[in-house]
Amino acid sequence: MTNASFALQGAVFAALSGDGTIQSLLGTPPRIYDAVPRGASFPYAVLGDGKETNAGTATEEGSEHVFAVTAWSRNGGHAESKSIADAIRFRLNNATLSLNGHALVDLRFLNCDYARETDGETYSATLRFRAVTEPA
Repeated sequence: MTNASFALQGAVFAALSGDGTIQSLLGTPPRIYDAVPRGASFPYAVLGDGKETNAGTATEEGSEHVFAVTAWSRNGGHAESKSIADAIRFRLNNATLSLNGHALVDLRFLNCDYARETDGETYSATLRFRAVTEPA
């Protein structure tokens, strides 16, 4: 059976990559990375860090996941990173996704942090989501 966290990451990547609005913001194919390639063009999104905890009961297995997706921009201000973040939130909040070997019980947006990086020209929007999965 596939690890629940990895199955969730794959489903999130597929959902974001296949979304027309996200493609219009991040290119086709959209620049969505797990590991950002050297010299990557802006804007792009990164599937960030996460945490998986046991959400099972005495009789059923389950996992709770909290994970981040960060939009990065160098387009002179917060507008582009916030637009990308809005598209990501719209696509993932309460989404129905197919996971390999697992069922997605719930997926919800938690919060978003906006930041100007110390170089003064790079902007980010880091969204956090909570998901609950169980074996299929």
